[in-house]
Amino acid sequence: MLTGALSVAAISFQSCGDDWLDLKPEGRPVGDEVTVGGFEAQAFGLYAGLREQGGVSDFTYVWTHAIRADDNEKGSTASDAAADGNVFNNFAYSASNGHIGGNWNGHYKIIYDANELINDAAESGDTSAGTAINVAEAKVIRAYCFFELRRDYGEVPLNLKTIDVPADEVAAKNTIAQVDAQIIKDLLESKDILPGQWPSAYLGRATSGLANTLLAKLYLYQKDYTKSLQFADAVINSNVYMLNPSYDTEFTLDGNNSKESIFEVQMTYDFPKKYTNNFFESQGVRGSGEWDLGWGFNVPSLGLVGAYEPGDLRKKTSILVSGGPDIYNSPNLVLPDSPPLAQKYWNGKAYTRPAERVKYATGKNYWENIKFIRYADVLLIAAEASNELGQSATAAMHLNKIRARAGLSNTTAADQGSLRNAIKQERRVEFGMEFERFYDLVRWQDANTVLASLGYTDRNKYFPIPQGAIDKSQGVLIQNPNY
Repeated sequence: MLTGALSVAAISFQSCGDDWLDLKPEGRPVGDEVTVGGFEAQAFGLYAGLREQGGVSDFTYVWTHAIRADDNEKGSTASDAAADGNVFNNFAYSASNGHIGGNWNGHYKIIYDANELINDAAESGDTSAGTAINVAEAKVIRAYCFFELRRDYGEVPLNLKTIDVPADEVAAKNTIAQVDAQIIKDLLESKDILPGQWPSAYLGRATSGLANTLLAKLYLYQKDYTKSLQFADAVINSNVYMLNPSYDTEFTLDGNNSKESIFEVQMTYDFPKKYTNNFFESQGVRGSGEWDLGWGFNVPSLGLVGAYEPGDLRKKTSILVSGGPDIYNSPNLVLPDSPPLAQKYWNGKAYTRPAERVKYATGKNYWENIKFIRYADVLLIAAEASNELGQSATAAMHLNKIRARAGLSNTTAADQGSLRNAIKQERRVEFGMEFERFYDLVRWQDANTVLASLGYTDRNKYFPIPQGAIDKSQGVLIQNPNY
């Protein structure tokens, strides 16, 4: 994606005028150049928005997509953001909560920007190959944002207008089936237009692999396992992707845009262009001196700490322990105990490597890309869909690829029921401290049991519609049930 874009208001970094228009998103090499579309600048702006638009990949995203799960706690100190901790850890949702509103507004802002590109291209009559790619990029990004809204709020407005005046934003909710149909339409129309890989100067732009992965994921949510497996297999058989041999490396600067990457938000901290946000800063270890690595939010729960099998290499990557060594066993580098640190456990996937602290003269991780969709997810989608279709051997094969990287032996599960449980367990530890756990529990219909002690009831599978959006609509938007 774009390595240079607009200023990042979240941390007050400034870009250099309009230089971002001259910079290209970087991508995997397949050639030296691509056909430039007539809407290239607008397309680049969508990628910038994924990083810079509040609610999409920042501190708000952490609250709305991670902290609700049983594996995640608020973190920081007891008094810091205590009200938000009650909202997200204890399911005391409020339609006036700023993070719930920010999540909604941020994703719709990118949808409206995508609408503008798509509609402008249609009105222009430009049917060139480059413009077709720009439109396909916009449709995939729009589909991704609608998928996020669909699983966070349920029924949402399917607004495909260009927004010229505030009244254009007013639209009634559509059913989940209607939203899904539009997501599928956008992805099917785009997957054969987008390249499987981009040249090295364009790393991170939307690919056919991203479109197929989103289709596989949405069909999994719909329990259409045949279609889910069809599109997961398309990604697997493309031979574009592979697991990063090192799980540790995947969650570092060196892991940015690895062969495991299907969708990640691009960051850079190279002087003088600093394009980043507070996503990792908000989750870094909260300490002093050399351990002043962040604000300390989103920390592992005791449940997650105890969820790993003995010998699972992913545990030390995902969970930092106060009083213990850092992830890389750096010489003479041991975390302070707790106390003085406020938490016993910290999110290892937000950790700032010591050499990078020296290089960038800060302990805050502003430069690692946010890995939203990894090839590991595709393999586990294929495993789950295969198992539900009665293809146990295929399911176990995909599952064991994930386990092998983690240093574990092949699964002993053989029948459909035991494999189903094994896949659930593997998704939990593979994506520990990432963004899948809450949504997995909901779609498996396990949330009512697993999260009940935290205050979860069935209404909490969806956030309330933000009060600001309801007020703006003057009653056109109807609040979700039981709020």
